[in-house]
Amino acid sequence: MASLTAAHDPYSATATRPNVVATQRGLMWLVGASSAIVFIEPSPYEVMTLIAVVFFFATGLRMRPAFMPLLVLLFLTNAGYTICSISLFHKPEIVNWVLTSWYMAITVMFFAMALADDTEARLDYLRRGLIVGALIAALAGVLGYFRLVPGGYDLLTLYNRARGTFKDPNVLGAFLILPALFCLQVVVTEPLRKSFRSILALGIISLAVLLAFSRASWGQLVGCSVFMLILMYVTSPSKTERTRIVGMAIAAAVIAVVLMAILLSIDSVGQLFQERASLHQSYDSGRYGRFGRHILGFQMALDLPLGIGPRQFIRFFPEDTHNSFLNAFMSGGWISGICFPVLIFVTVYMGFKLIFVRVPWQRTYLALFSAFVGTVCEAFIIDVDHWRHFWMMLGAMWAMFAAAQAYRYRIAATQR
Repeated sequence: MASLTAAHDPYSATATRPNVVATQRGLMWLVGASSAIVFIEPSPYEVMTLIAVVFFFATGLRMRPAFMPLLVLLFLTNAGYTICSISLFHKPEIVNWVLTSWYMAITVMFFAMALADDTEARLDYLRRGLIVGALIAALAGVLGYFRLVPGGYDLLTLYNRARGTFKDPNVLGAFLILPALFCLQVVVTEPLRKSFRSILALGIISLAVLLAFSRASWGQLVGCSVFMLILMYVTSPSKTERTRIVGMAIAAAVIAVVLMAILLSIDSVGQLFQERASLHQSYDSGRYGRFGRHILGFQMALDLPLGIGPRQFIRFFPEDTHNSFLNAFMSGGWISGICFPVLIFVTVYMGFKLIFVRVPWQRTYLALFSAFVGTVCEAFIIDVDHWRHFWMMLGAMWAMFAAAQAYRYRIAATQR
């Protein structure tokens, strides 16, 4: 297949110098690993991504026609943010918010263009880097929560919840979902001797998700895992593999329940779990609670074509929007409020179309698509606008759309 790729694709890995290829793949691993350390600014992730962007542009990136809708929607979304922020540019935090949004858009385009070539290898390096990064963040959170690091509890926890190398426990939990799915894939498809490290990694990551005490992340871990396993089952060409997926999934679920019961027997864990698991949180209910604010906010959006600007929602309500689609309307008016949802739902729609396409990176795609859909669902109850891993997944999704199209073209060309 390498020769087939090189014959039709002058930008392929086999048509590039080996040292350049190795550096490109290594940078993908470093970007993935550094994505877990974002509690300082500029974070290692920002530094590594900038280095990767510069190197990839210097050694060859191409803009494919398939990326034009992505580019236009990202530009319009951020143009809306910028226009609606003009009157607020005297505030440094607003300028920083707008610049961060443009930066996120740039990273989306980078991941789309970079992963569209040498897709299988670059995705694999990014996947491995993300798992390493997840282990760093998860171990930091677990060790800090159980006070196993001197002074670590104050640094690595927030409100008695593990946050690890993130600023917020909710973001830690959300970030860990995709690496957990990668590990779960190995656990349900590989023999024990090959999946032992993945079992350990999955256990550590899942424990950190539990100790983050984020209800959305709990739901994502369960929901995304089930969704991915269903996709793996229906797309698997092997009856033996399908049987193994079902058997291992049941075994993993039983072990998870037993381990959770043990953890919940610890008083501090059990009490906070019971509190966080409640569906009747004070900040969710009432006219100005989370969901009440959503209704009132969308009513406001209908009367405000230019929105109210970034980070201004709290001037009218007790808390932030906690809804990324509402935040797009409030921060960028009708331009961003329309373009952002269109971008997300077009991506999801195209993602469903790619599920059954046989490509070498199909398994990685199923995990990434499952995590992306889970994050989109979470976007209805929390602001994901500046989550680095969300935009990374968005760019990777579009990369695989373009790569799958090119892959099918090459296969068709050889069959003529």
